[in-house]
Amino acid sequence: MRWMTLFLATIMLTAIGFSGLPAFAQGHAGTQGEQQACSRDASRLCRKELGNDSAVQSCLQANRAKLSRPCRKVFESHGM
Repeated sequence: MRWMTLFLATIMLTAIGFSGLPAFAQGHAGTQGEQQACSRDASRLCRKELGNDSAVQSCLQANRAKLSRPCRKVFESHGM
């Protein structure tokens, strides 16, 4: 059941363009790779903020120490 929840969350984030990524703050929704890198972290750490792009980004930044390595690299690549 947990894998189904994560699968559905990933699809949902992709469908809405997962604009909570740092790249969105710079004018675009981020690459598909950036979206994939942070989708599990957003689902795990920022579930309550999903749907509010700026809140997801803030939440991910606030939880930087808990981010997966790939998601952390996305933030670092955008100077965040």
